[in-house]
Amino acid sequence: MLVLGIETSCDESSAAVVENGNTLLSIVVATQIEIHKPYMGVVPEIASRTHVEWINGVVKKSLSDAGVTLDQIDGIAVTNRPGLSGSLLVGLSFAKGLSLASGKPFIAVDHILAHIYSAHIENDITYPYLALLVSGGHTLIAVVRDYEEIEVLGTTIDDACGEAFDKVAKYYNLGYPGGVIIDKLSASGDDRAFSFPDPSLHKGNHRYDVSYSGLKTAVINQLDHFHNKGFEKSHENIAASFQKAAIDMLIKRLLKASKDTGIKTIVTGGGVAANSYLRKSLSSLSALKGLKVFSPSLKLCGDNGAMIAGLGYHYLKKGIYSPFSVTVSPRVSGLRKTYP
Repeated sequence: MLVLGIETSCDESSAAVVENGNTLLSIVVATQIEIHKPYMGVVPEIASRTHVEWINGVVKKSLSDAGVTLDQIDGIAVTNRPGLSGSLLVGLSFAKGLSLASGKPFIAVDHILAHIYSAHIENDITYPYLALLVSGGHTLIAVVRDYEEIEVLGTTIDDACGEAFDKVAKYYNLGYPGGVIIDKLSASGDDRAFSFPDPSLHKGNHRYDVSYSGLKTAVINQLDHFHNKGFEKSHENIAASFQKAAIDMLIKRLLKASKDTGIKTIVTGGGVAANSYLRKSLSSLSALKGLKVFSPSLKLCGDNGAMIAGLGYHYLKKGIYSPFSVTVSPRVSGLRKTYP
């Protein structure tokens, strides 16, 4: 089964063709980074207008790169939640139009579930596993028992991990996007320069939760208090110390979740899954703790059509289609946090 996936939840216009949910035939990602860079963040109206301009060309190129025509596609998958409403509407409307014109069925899928699924495209992963989703808009730890059976154990109670990276970078005028720049600066910094706090949310119903507002405040407003003598207050050292604190927070919760659930497989997804320190830390878990760790390749960490097509395949092969009345939702839906 060949599935065309379309993703426009934020500021990437992406399309991909995936065969049987795990064979990537093409992937096209048109990024708006340069357009939003002057604003140090995504401007929703500009993002949606740019999607309108780009989406047709992106989809055509994905089909061309895969060496197939629309007639050969068996189904269309598209993101309809969560995300920026205007951006989501562009992709969903385009998918509906393609479906109506071609007679191909389409399925609207959840962006979060697709991020969690992304590592399956390149790896043979068995259920159940612990998922770590880290992106600019979402941060969660969950038990995954099937492609849509997700038990959320922990989330952020305030800022998402990627959001905290962007805000710190913006405060110090490091550039945009913040996550990528902080990661690069950290390579030349010393993460021992500052001892930033890890909020104590590990008790009761919050033992898998994380909080980034306090860490962000410490990095921005209480820098002197956490500075260690003998280290320069350089951007490189600030970036390295902040990055270590932000990622170590997640690793601690993951280890606790693995111990409590007995699950030894960890799967990551989301834009922050491309972070070099996170990937290094996860590799260490694999080597030192005997855990199996699966991460998507860098091209599949950010928002992309391949993860949409991969997840969509599992619905389409069961004959589960979306009606033309389906619409978008900016918020997370259907994922409830549990308290084991």
